[in-house]
Amino acid sequence: MAPHPSTVPVSISDPVNAAILAVSEDRLAGFQRDPFGEIAERSGVAVELVIERVVAMLEAGTIRRVRQTLMSTNLARGALVAWQVPNDRLDAAFDYLFNEDPFSGHVVIRTTDAVTPGSTYRLWTTLKVPQGFSLRKHAELLREKIGAEHFRLMPAKMVFALGVGHVRRRTLEPGERADVYAEPANTAIVELDELEWRVLTALKREFTPGEIVRNLWDARANEAGVSLDEFERVARELNERRIIGRFSTFLEHVKANANNERVTRYNALFHWAVPQGREMDAGREVGRHYVITHAYWREGGPEFRGVNIMAVAHGMEKERVLAHKAAIDAHLREAGIECGYTNVFWGGRSEIKPSEIAPDAYRAFCARHGIDPSTMLAESGEEEGGSL
Repeated sequence: MAPHPSTVPVSISDPVNAAILAVSEDRLAGFQRDPFGEIAERSGVAVELVIERVVAMLEAGTIRRVRQTLMSTNLARGALVAWQVPNDRLDAAFDYLFNEDPFSGHVVIRTTDAVTPGSTYRLWTTLKVPQGFSLRKHAELLREKIGAEHFRLMPAKMVFALGVGHVRRRTLEPGERADVYAEPANTAIVELDELEWRVLTALKREFTPGEIVRNLWDARANEAGVSLDEFERVARELNERRIIGRFSTFLEHVKANANNERVTRYNALFHWAVPQGREMDAGREVGRHYVITHAYWREGGPEFRGVNIMAVAHGMEKERVLAHKAAIDAHLREAGIECGYTNVFWGGRSEIKPSEIAPDAYRAFCARHGIDPSTMLAESGEEEGGSL
């Protein structure tokens, strides 16, 4: 008989759970026909026990969501957005973007250790709008809603690292990195047909505890209105087009979980301004470092002193995170890449949710807000970056 859920260990420090999470956080790249079987094989934990533990950790809040991620940078126009909001409106703006805007994903209040030109941009979000709609127009709408004075849109020109894996990163030494350069991924938009959107919409929806079974995709194929064979065929084709991200169990990476455990305490956004023409070189060097969860080429503009490489790292101690940053700085110098400016933006209050990317969802959003969707369409040749 299976143990009662209350008797199942749900701590991230439990050896079995740690072995599962070391794989399930970010090691299952692409579409997985049998994700729990794959976790079992790589972790050495029996598949029945993997499923039991994942369900228990999800119910307890140790795992905050289980889902198939997508390479949404290739499915929707997106950007990192820095918002300049009066301090007395900061928390209300945070609440609105997290609770009311389906297209804002990560929402973080950040600070710097020293005053810099960009220090007044305290609120940082990711923002995506479905294909055909204007990122700039949506940001302008949000500016009115939250009372922002200015915002800076920073689309990713290239992606060098994209993952989580907080459990396996906790014991890394500063400077630990791969022997090869990070492989860049472009952000070109891929168009999908109606069937592909139906499969993708069912594929990406996060799983409730009751949905976590060995035959994971049977119910999702029914949801998409196709056979399981057809569902898997479309998913494999999307995977070959590099639209599928990874199958992942996400941990709460800032706040304490229900067991009062923290997987990390510090969330750091690193900034580097490297010489024009060296962005690809610098991004591939930064992305080699195992501590980095996200690394991009983005243009920060004059608000951020010409920053063009950004990366995110997490850690339990601030000094340790800074040691990782110092090791990356030294590595860039060794590679002959001098930085004209660098900084660290520390994360404080933080919430994360998946950004909605389906075109029908945007039309529904417009209807709820009394907006004619045609007025939010992207204009020909519209430049999505820059500040307002």
